[in-house]
Amino acid sequence: MANPQQRRWRVHVRGIVQGVGFRPFVFGLAERWRLAGFVRNDSAGVTIEIEGEEGALREFVTALQRDAPPLARIEQVSVEPLALVGERVFVIAASQAQALRRTLIAPDTATCADCLREITDPADRRYRYAFTNCTNCGPRFTIVLDVPYDRANTTMRSFPLCARCRAEYEDPRDRRFHAQPTACPACGPQLRWIGLADQQSIDRSAKEEALAHADPLVAAALALAQGQIVAIKGLGGYHLACAADDETVVSRLRQRKQREARPLALMARDEAVAEQLCVVDQAARALLTSQVRPIVLMPRRPAAPVAPSVAPGMQTLGVMLPYTPLHHLLMAEYAAAVGPARVAAIVLTSGNLSDEPIAYEDDDAAQRLAPIADAFLAHNRPIHMRCDDSVVRVAAGGQLLIRRSRGYAPAPITLARELPCPILACGGHLKNTFALARGREVFLSHHIGDLENLPTLRSFHEGIAHFQRLFDITPEAVAYDLHPGYLATQAALAMPIERKMGVQHHHAHIAAVLAEYGHAGPVIGIAADGSGYGPDGTVWGGEVLVATCAEYERVGHLRLLVLPGGEQAVRQPWRVAAAALAQLYGPDFWRLELPFTQRLDQAAWQVLARMIERNLNSPRTSSLGRLFDAAAALAGIGQIARYEGELAILFEQIADPHQPAYPMPLREPEVSGGPFTLDGLALLAALVDDVRAGIEPAAIAGRAHHGVAQALLAACRRVRDERGLATVALSGGVFQNVLLLETLAGALQADGFTVLIPRLVPPNDGGLALGQVAVAGARLVV
Repeated sequence: MANPQQRRWRVHVRGIVQGVGFRPFVFGLAERWRLAGFVRNDSAGVTIEIEGEEGALREFVTALQRDAPPLARIEQVSVEPLALVGERVFVIAASQAQALRRTLIAPDTATCADCLREITDPADRRYRYAFTNCTNCGPRFTIVLDVPYDRANTTMRSFPLCARCRAEYEDPRDRRFHAQPTACPACGPQLRWIGLADQQSIDRSAKEEALAHADPLVAAALALAQGQIVAIKGLGGYHLACAADDETVVSRLRQRKQREARPLALMARDEAVAEQLCVVDQAARALLTSQVRPIVLMPRRPAAPVAPSVAPGMQTLGVMLPYTPLHHLLMAEYAAAVGPARVAAIVLTSGNLSDEPIAYEDDDAAQRLAPIADAFLAHNRPIHMRCDDSVVRVAAGGQLLIRRSRGYAPAPITLARELPCPILACGGHLKNTFALARGREVFLSHHIGDLENLPTLRSFHEGIAHFQRLFDITPEAVAYDLHPGYLATQAALAMPIERKMGVQHHHAHIAAVLAEYGHAGPVIGIAADGSGYGPDGTVWGGEVLVATCAEYERVGHLRLLVLPGGEQAVRQPWRVAAAALAQLYGPDFWRLELPFTQRLDQAAWQVLARMIERNLNSPRTSSLGRLFDAAAALAGIGQIARYEGELAILFEQIADPHQPAYPMPLREPEVSGGPFTLDGLALLAALVDDVRAGIEPAAIAGRAHHGVAQALLAACRRVRDERGLATVALSGGVFQNVLLLETLAGALQADGFTVLIPRLVPPNDGGLALGQVAVAGARLVV
């Protein structure tokens, strides 16, 4: 007769539970609690059947969720009773494919401490092996072809395991049990060095590589130390690298890459080197050393030993630590090559020309990067999906994502409510990401980039196809930005999906925050960025909304400025500044005694003035980004933006935070029931007075930032008084400005508001796709 305390349960686990050591973890738990049964991967996640005493079963399920492996992310656990079978042992069963796929894929993850010890131990068989990994670390997303996540469905399928690796792979007590990318020097991928004299092909035989150099890592380190530019094949694509302290080579890299001024990322050998370069607080250190290992933007030390061209005019540096064995080994060799007199840090920037997607296929890299790089450090492990480095800042007490990519994608964002049907969201034009969503899961893509050219558009379409296959999502609706000129919008409209939904740009920004926090709304939404398509025919970008996911109302906005020449005014902020002066002081504004007017090309301005007068290609805008551009230009920061938002970024960099606020009054609606306006022209007038009085630019920048923050606080108070709302959602690219974000958030919280700041997705257009999903999901009816 069966023991009445004996039970058999089937446990379904969904989430990131494949390729992260979950089955051997389950095996260990079953042994600990003396349970019989099996565990197996399937297309929905992991299925466990366990048999034993009921108390032990309960302890098992509790420990399953409490003590899961570091890379696992459990989304759901369900338990159902079964009839007793009478099994006596617990086994790990073979994976099982199913028609319905619900498994999740882990992001690529930085090298764990155990693997790092192995590659630095001369007695270990993986000593100095650049492709060492285990179930707790290594490539995942960038190598996976399909699910279930087994070796045959990754780019490692072309590397048969040797006997020793096979023994580890099949031992459930080994940390490499079913670690799909596992390998060793005897059976795995190999590095290749292609030096200055031999760049015809990256696809070289082992014999040719041996003739080129006995140790590719040593060769690459010496080349970097000697002032060469090296293309390095990493985890999600190629990087371009050079010495961080050598102005000559950094300038040469900029020239060849056609990247005139945008800051370049650095890789530091370790935390001590990062401390040489930047002020690293506790929050930044936690990000730097996390399993994600993003680029972290931190305050640079005044005497940081880096070339001026690394980050011109910036008070911050973007620094990351090594995140693969290749990087750890290379940085150790580089430190030895340069010696203690030089800093052990290199520039490590995306392997591309500006505005192109990162190169990740060897033939393409050989063609596109050969004119830039002096040499290549390559390898023969294929990359299936390109993936740029992620970029973060610390702001307002938490993580602020600038670019969500390697280490984050494709982990899903969980919604508070089920979607009515599977949805594809195509995102925006700049900093594009797309999203595929079903149920409560939103799979936001890796960073695609600015959809400015055919290669990036191709990457967009390839990424969507891969996500559809990987997560088995066939979208029944597609959401897109209202701007008809966006390539993502045009792609959405051309798709054979019946239900299509346009989503206003700034509503999507606020809806992304609501989706992240599971907030139903309504909230006060402050959406501030460079530009977005306005339904009224103007260019929006400084909006005060009352919003839910389904609907929004524009209750306020910045006073309109003029964009003479449209997009050209974004690249040449002096145009916006001059047009603002004309609004303030009339057509003779150029007679003002200002450095700005003294440098003004009056002939060029007269052409623009006639365009404005005739309303030719001179759209009006409420953009806060353009207001900051104009303020920076008038303060003497510059006249031309060499990259998006450069002058506004530099304006933040120099700002003295201990300044009073410029006035930026709230003006009543021009028509009853219309939106109020925040008068940015009044702020610019006060700024002009200070420039004429000889006030330092740092003080002017601080006063401008505080003026904007105080105006937005006043706007929120106005809406609270009228609508009874006390929760504010902040989003849009302008909120990458940490001084503005922290000043405004602090003022709002001190005044009793609850403030929602995006933490899981960027406030910039990289988060739009999540908002588009949220809006479409709220509006669609099955």
